[in-house]
Amino acid sequence: MSSRTTAMSLIQAVLDDGSFTTWDEPIGVPAAIDPGYADTLERARASTGEDEAVLTGSGTVDGMPVAVIVSEFGFLGGSVGVACANRIVTGIRRATAEGLPLLAAPASGGTRMQEGTIAFLQMVRITAVIVDHKNAGLPYLVYLRDPTTGGVFASWGSLGHITVAEPGALIGFLGPRVYQALNQRPFPEGVQRAENLAAHGIIDAVVPVADLGSLAARVLRIIQSPPDPVRTAEPAAVRDPEPARMPRSTWDSVRSTRDARRPGVRHVLRHGASDVIPLSGTSEGEQHPGILTALARLTGGISCVVVGQDRHTQRRGDPIGPAALRQVRRCVRLAGELRLPLVTVIDTPGAALTPDAEEGGLGGEIARCLADLIELRSPTVSVLLGEGAGGGALALLPADRIVAAENSWLAPLPPEGASAILHRGDTSFAPVIARQQGIGARDLAREGVIDEFIAEPYDDVPAFAASLAGAIVRHLAEATAEPWSTRARRRAERFARPLPR
Repeated sequence: MSSRTTAMSLIQAVLDDGSFTTWDEPIGVPAAIDPGYADTLERARASTGEDEAVLTGSGTVDGMPVAVIVSEFGFLGGSVGVACANRIVTGIRRATAEGLPLLAAPASGGTRMQEGTIAFLQMVRITAVIVDHKNAGLPYLVYLRDPTTGGVFASWGSLGHITVAEPGALIGFLGPRVYQALNQRPFPEGVQRAENLAAHGIIDAVVPVADLGSLAARVLRIIQSPPDPVRTAEPAAVRDPEPARMPRSTWDSVRSTRDARRPGVRHVLRHGASDVIPLSGTSEGEQHPGILTALARLTGGISCVVVGQDRHTQRRGDPIGPAALRQVRRCVRLAGELRLPLVTVIDTPGAALTPDAEEGGLGGEIARCLADLIELRSPTVSVLLGEGAGGGALALLPADRIVAAENSWLAPLPPEGASAILHRGDTSFAPVIARQQGIGARDLAREGVIDEFIAEPYDDVPAFAASLAGAIVRHLAEATAEPWSTRARRRAERFARPLPR
């Protein structure tokens, strides 16, 4: 009997007391199988009290219905054969038919070797029904347990909207014992541990079993809670703050956005959201500290996916590069699959201008971000929070509504860079060029780019964040009420302005 958490003990730890209902029909040992394998199955049943390596069923988490698929590692290492796959596929299809979110908790060495290639091919079947579940707009949450390797990790273990793992869990495609047998040396220690995968953006977090139920409840509450009623009155006219606090030139605004004391996206969420669940990386092995990604319930009652640029981290040596933009694109996909609104927050001194960024496909990632945002059917709001330099800023801009802090700006290059181009390396013309290019929020509002800007000063961070969150909620509510055809047309037409004569 394995000392690891059993399937039933995990179910009991996560679901509300007494809420679990099994979906499983009894599985017998087929007559026409190798006698040795039949004996192995019988011993597994006797030692675990289960008839297969997976349990499926439904229950509630903090009163919210959810379906579960949980591996029993004590049953032949949680390996997946045909009967096990049939149970998994049946459970996923039922969850989809009943409109239930699905929590999967694999713990498996992968394909059941006694059944060979036909067992290996079951991963395709399982993947197909997960795709159907996600295409129905239903949440798929994954909790990777110790160990999760091989074909299970490479199929239903790696397709979650949100993926977390047990502390210290061995997770990876390659089984360490297989590697050692094939290469006559051990696999490097620590590479396949949950904590390392979280650091590399492959999973979102490391979570103890005892905390999984509360995390799942928070995630489901954010994803599934309907928006609170929102009053969609016309936004108040932008006030002019006190002269001492209001920069009077575009250049003064640029300098204001570079103030180290200026709040960033983390401050906005801290003071403008009632719950925030951080996400991590691209889920494909990349993690960029200059990008914040999260599920959030905004104060005012709208749940959304948030992706924002952390200016403070970027200025400490992590400019926006291709990996950062792939994190943006993960959030765009997530919003589309979960049918949640998306909020993007722009605050960047500019994208990485390095050989690595070029070789990593920076230009192509900017283009793909633009395309993904233009095509996303979810309601979207883009927030121009501070600096908006170059393609790294533009990549997050397309949206149904654009809200700006009144001192924010958007430009093809930082004004100093534009000055250097136009004046042969001389950056002293930056203040003049900032004004001439019309980069400030008020200039953009006159051009019809900005829908609303939020009054500063920004030194009252809670008030500033609350105002910004209120504007986001209002504009998301208005966008949600419009049909997709209207929003798609407006996105395309927002930047279509005739040239000056």
